[in-house]
Amino acid sequence: MRNIKKYIVIGCLIFGFADVYGQTLSLDAVLGIIKSNNPQLKMYDAEIQSMDASAKGANSWMAPQINTGLFMAPYNVKMWKADEMNPGMGAYMVGFTQMIPNGSKLKADSNYMNAMSSVEAENKNYTANQLNALAKANYYQWLVLDKKIKIANDNLLLLEYMIKSMEIRYQYNMDKLPTYYKAKSQYSGLQSMLVMLQNNIAQKRIMLNTLMARDKNTVFEIDPTYSLKEFDVMESDNSSLSKNRSDVQAIERTMELNQLKIETEKSKLLPEFGVKYDHMFAFGDRPQQFSLMGMVSIPMPWSTKMNKATINSIKIKNESLEWQKQMILNEATGMISGMETELKNLKKQYDIAEKSIIPALQRNYDTAILAWQNNTGDLFVVLDSWEALNMAHIDKLDKLQAILSTQVEIEKQLETK
Repeated sequence: MRNIKKYIVIGCLIFGFADVYGQTLSLDAVLGIIKSNNPQLKMYDAEIQSMDASAKGANSWMAPQINTGLFMAPYNVKMWKADEMNPGMGAYMVGFTQMIPNGSKLKADSNYMNAMSSVEAENKNYTANQLNALAKANYYQWLVLDKKIKIANDNLLLLEYMIKSMEIRYQYNMDKLPTYYKAKSQYSGLQSMLVMLQNNIAQKRIMLNTLMARDKNTVFEIDPTYSLKEFDVMESDNSSLSKNRSDVQAIERTMELNQLKIETEKSKLLPEFGVKYDHMFAFGDRPQQFSLMGMVSIPMPWSTKMNKATINSIKIKNESLEWQKQMILNEATGMISGMETELKNLKKQYDIAEKSIIPALQRNYDTAILAWQNNTGDLFVVLDSWEALNMAHIDKLDKLQAILSTQVEIEKQLETK
């Protein structure tokens, strides 16, 4: 019984800690939840399904017409009946009319309606790419903020040690009071910075929860691993971008859709056929009669002006879309080229900070604090060297943030999956 209670207590503690710290989500997990839960993407799914459902009726015929009434009946009702001089006049008629659509018109309408959802599918991909880029940016900003918080916490412990040492050394006239207050002010400044960093992380968590369509206060942590990527310059040429970018693909699908629309307009210039059948229930002694006629609608110059104008308009619209596509590709290649150059320079600066600047400042700080501990150096020098080292670490993380942000922007422009 005691063992059971012990296991229950341990289980409660485990679940309690899980609630406090929340789950850890990798970037891929966040992007997966956005893909399946984001209402903006669900909206596109519903729109695509709606268009596909509408396309199922593309091959339908026009509804038949049923007509009924009196046919060639005299106003004198007495003449309806047969007598010795007259077999009766007039009839009661039931008629049926059905237009038979041209097969080419049905095929053109079907092709057009079945292709309508392709544009929305590319628009959905474009929106998904924008949401993914926003999620990546916030995720990486959170990652860098975590690193800054770790540095701030380490520095708080270090300053706390210095302040306590100074309080002891001051009693023996081994340290100066201004130095003590300087350390205290830097300690308070770090505490203030920690509050700001934690607030920024809370904002990033809310943003990611919003993108994932979850409760905005859901607590979770992120995976601290990341990778610095290299980009192939060949991926940023016009042909590759044209295949990868959803906004360009949406324009191409729109142009194809417009071409199908032209085909539907052309199909309206073709004749359509129909059949009309009427049956007459004759009055009096006259025999029952019927009428069976074929019909054809013949497009004439005065009836096709609107269709020809629409075809002309769509052709000009496609020319405009082609120039729009070229504009997007031209801007994208320019942006990618500039960002690739910036990314290379940022990586060089990051390497210099990591391999040269910080090690040198670290040695300077180690020397200064060793001299202070041996009573051969001034704490002012220690605090100055610590401040320079701390600023170098923060600057390195700012460079890392710039690298990751540029990397996200390049991936957004290339629309890498």
